[in-house]
Amino acid sequence: MNILDQILDVKRQEVGQIQNTEFGDLVEQTRSLKDALSKPGISIIAEIKMKSPSEGEILPNADPVQIAKEYESAGATAISVLTDEQFFGGSLESLTAVRKAVSIPVIRKDFIIDTKQISESVQHNADAFLLIADALSQDTLQQLMNDGKDAGLESIVEYHAEEHAEFIFVLNPDIVGINCRNLQIMDTDISYFEKLVSSLPSSSIKVAESGIHTSNDLNYVSGLGYDAALIGTSLMKTGNPGKALETLLGGLA
Repeated sequence: MNILDQILDVKRQEVGQIQNTEFGDLVEQTRSLKDALSKPGISIIAEIKMKSPSEGEILPNADPVQIAKEYESAGATAISVLTDEQFFGGSLESLTAVRKAVSIPVIRKDFIIDTKQISESVQHNADAFLLIADALSQDTLQQLMNDGKDAGLESIVEYHAEEHAEFIFVLNPDIVGINCRNLQIMDTDISYFEKLVSSLPSSSIKVAESGIHTSNDLNYVSGLGYDAALIGTSLMKTGNPGKALETLLGGLA
């Protein structure tokens, strides 16, 4: 069983324990991720990730709120918070706390496979959430996108496997991400961004995810036509993520 399948097995068990709830009213007015990422130049979605299956412990016992504040100060356009606990060391409580601490959009990053998780995202004040095409059937992906809109949240639809390209093109999501990490074996290949960029819907905001370590990497994906980059592991591994982001942005062409 590959790593993605292991995660999804656990996620199905977790979803089974979530109480069925209706979408409640949004606790706060959401901040538009689409608007934030539409500004000129390449935008940064800075990620808070304590550990991962590929890296193990990255920055355990770090303070998500402090990191979020430093990310915003360093120039992040939005913040992604890993909420999976078992594999990534995150929590929904961290999502809520980060959302209260910053003024930029905050994304719930998890393995969303059920509408009940979208309801959770609303309750914990997310502005947007991630959908992973490689983990979902086409029907489920479209349904969860629609459920998110009904709940008042935006979504990022990401994929790695080329087989999803045609359906994603037809689906034409507002925000689409290419993850250069193969979630089955967890390795990254930054050249993957160039391979798939031409298959993305022209009207979508395009996000390059994973594998970005340097300002040269950031200039590379910007030159390919990506509007934003999601960066987490390389920032967190430095031990001072906010300073690392400031340095990264300082080297932009």
